Amino acid sequence: MRKLLLPVLLLSCAAANAQNSKALTVTDYERAEKFMGYNTAPLIDGANVRPNWFTGDSFWYRNLTPKGSEYIIVDAAKGTRNLAFDHDKFASELSKATQSTFKAEALPASISFTDDGSFATVYAGNKYWNYNLQTGALSENTNPAQGNRSATMNRRNAMAGGVISPDGKRMAYINNYNLWVRDLATGKQTQLTTDGEKDFGYATDNAGWSHSDAAILKWSPDSKKIATFKQDQRKVGDMYLVTTNVGTPTLKAWKYPLPGDKDIAMIHRCIVEVENPKVIMLKVEADPHSATLSDDISSSGSLDDVNWSADATQLAFVSTSRDHKQEKVRIANATTGAVHEVFEEVVPTQYESGWGSINWRYLPQSNEIIWFSERDNWGHLYLYNAANGKLKNQITKGNWVVTRLLKVDEKNRLIYFVANGHDKVNPYFSHVFKIGFDGKKLSDLTPETGFHQVTFSPSGNYLVDTYSQPNVAPVTVLRNKNGKVITTVQKTDVSRLKASGWKAPTPITVKAHDGKTDLYGLMFTPTNLDPSKKYPIINYIYPGPQGGSIGGNWGFSAARGDHQALAELGFVVVLIEGTSNPLRSKSFHDMAYGKMSENTLPDQVTGMQQLAQKYPYIDINRAGMWGHSGGGFATACAMFKYPDFFKVGISESGNHDNRNYEDDWGERYIGLLTKDASGKSNYEDQANQNFAKNLKGKLMLAHGMMDDNVPPYNTLLVVEALEKAGKDYDLVIFPNSAHGYGQYSYYMTRRRWDYFVRYLMGAETPKEYQLKPQIDIR
Repeated sequence: MRKLLLPVLLLSCAAANAQNSKALTVTDYERAEKFMGYNTAPLIDGANVRPNWFTGDSFWYRNLTPKGSEYIIVDAAKGTRNLAFDHDKFASELSKATQSTFKAEALPASISFTDDGSFATVYAGNKYWNYNLQTGALSENTNPAQGNRSATMNRRNAMAGGVISPDGKRMAYINNYNLWVRDLATGKQTQLTTDGEKDFGYATDNAGWSHSDAAILKWSPDSKKIATFKQDQRKVGDMYLVTTNVGTPTLKAWKYPLPGDKDIAMIHRCIVEVENPKVIMLKVEADPHSATLSDDISSSGSLDDVNWSADATQLAFVSTSRDHKQEKVRIANATTGAVHEVFEEVVPTQYESGWGSINWRYLPQSNEIIWFSERDNWGHLYLYNAANGKLKNQITKGNWVVTRLLKVDEKNRLIYFVANGHDKVNPYFSHVFKIGFDGKKLSDLTPETGFHQVTFSPSGNYLVDTYSQPNVAPVTVLRNKNGKVITTVQKTDVSRLKASGWKAPTPITVKAHDGKTDLYGLMFTPTNLDPSKKYPIINYIYPGPQGGSIGGNWGFSAARGDHQALAELGFVVVLIEGTSNPLRSKSFHDMAYGKMSENTLPDQVTGMQQLAQKYPYIDINRAGMWGHSGGGFATACAMFKYPDFFKVGISESGNHDNRNYEDDWGERYIGLLTKDASGKSNYEDQANQNFAKNLKGKLMLAHGMMDDNVPPYNTLLVVEALEKAGKDYDLVIFPNSAHGYGQYSYYMTRRRWDYFVRYLMGAETPKEYQLKPQIDIR
């Protein structure tokens, strides 16, 4: 018997050694790197049409071609598309003037156009030049901002984090905790407020993960008043980070309220008159530094949830409670500061006013308010009487969701908006609609299957629509305001990309953990996939709940991060939008409300199992996961709570304990921190360090030690718990990096590839391979 066993044992050892001796080479990594965005983007032609509108109904854009680029002008009224100028002549004239060599297909990317479309402007040879589109004459431009609105605004906005007035004459900014304005013509500076002080200043945005010296405010349409606030954070706790350097380190400290803190940042709303400086405090209690759209008072550098009336006599605003369960709609008298309570909405979980934009509007001409609500389980628009706060009618309805309010035509009582759920192929495909205030005559202006992104002309009479699918390249068309296609602007050409060996991801559909709900996602497989072989499966996760693994853009992308590159090394990579992600019904989004640590993981596990049954080449016994930020939180949670399913995890910059992450995040999706009779909080069982003892597989943790979004102490809590439990782990630290690792991001990418190759595939890696990011020179 021993004689028979010995050969069997030897053969088994030899097989194991053969498997362990498998090695990936530099060539394998180079082939994978071909699918990184910096290598795929230069192979796409006619993509990324960004319309730059002139004062009339025409626009220009820069088009990328196989040889370089060209500049196109589209006249919407005439329905024409032509080259903006004679590129050969422009190149010749510019070469003569600068004594350099320019080619027609490689003109500078810095070219822009004056607002009236008469000149193209360019910076070359250390000078600015004007090229006359009618005569073809080139002349030096001594005032490059003149007649170029975008150049003027960009230049001025770069100054001191200021905000330009609508008439372009003044810039408001913060100086020593007070609000000032600068006359942009004369340079004269005027102090508007005088009582601002440290931690109780005007227009400040420096509490929590969002902090800067930029002024947060909204100018009135007549450029004579400013809506802003004084932010009181005098009793708010500090967050600390310390630099790593030779010599004494630098301590970074700023206000960072946490869930459960008695004192958080509060804003005292006010209106500031500019011409004769005067502060009018609104007669209303202070609000938390929260908004209907986000976990900050500013989602885009401007003051959220504020609408001025056209004559600047009234200011409509919404006050959001600390837990986002109560929204109060109010209108202030801009002269006296008196506040009229219009109506409020109270929800059991959390309110949000849309995705990507705030979906409410104050209409002072008709004394109405368009309001967004999910009260019927779907995100829809409602029309209210602004005088008495009574509901007039529901505007949109059905089993679909309004995601973004684009434009309100008060004169014709029409609303233009983006909605998800109408497309039969994928509920995440967005279309643009219009509808009357009365909820009648709903019209899909972009009926083609796919994800649509539109830009309206300044007049509102035309829109540029780019639509695509994850596996279908974009088409850009010009439409009139009724949706009729006037002309095709651009068709994206991916023939060179396909010739390089690239292939699109596979759209997938699986059932959620409830066995009923459809979930959607993408699957990436090696371009040289052999169905007869077995491939480990890696799940990239971002659980939200404000977003998802794919996020809001379900359009075409030649490279979504490094998913295809990672797959090319010999993996199947999947992205699954789980329950509790947004852009669908309210009940779908709230499935894990109060239980953020669920992290859509039950959906991910069952979805991966279903994919393995459908695609036999998936080896479900070799499952891995990785994610960043919320995805880092989810990945560590997966390794601790599903230790027999996930064998390898990479957790980057995770908010592992939301008691250690800024207040408005956890309190929005978990609720206010409460404690039971024993003193245990409702956040306790959602902290990853409490489950670290369950780790069985291989776990890599990574964090930037200067991360001012998710403080690194989140990861260090997990590290300490793993060490207490005697568990092995791997740790990558970026001493002076913030949340995204900056210059070291490609180092992290390579370390991620190596980790999965070694421990999920069981192969050796090339030593210290270096990614080589390229710049598209077109």
